[in-house]
Amino acid sequence: MNVAVIGSGYVGLVTGTCLAEIGNCVICIDNDEKKIETLKRGEIPIYEPQLEKLVKKNMDKERLSFSTSIKEGVSRAK
Repeated sequence: MNVAVIGSGYVGLVTGTCLAEIGNCVICIDNDEKKIETLKRGEIPIYEPQLEKLVKKNMDKERLSFSTSIKEGVSRAK
């Protein structure tokens, strides 16, 4: 399934990563451009056990991506 998660803070990032980990293609969206650029580099701005490892793993498998565009996220979600 293709999923868009609006908000890439603590709840959105963890939720999106877990959804990607179970096989969904997830795009996490946030209006904070600096946060999205940080996440695209694989740098995680919050602490949650194993989160950084899971984000990188799912980004590498192209199941997790980040954007500032709600339009892009919604168009990719099904």
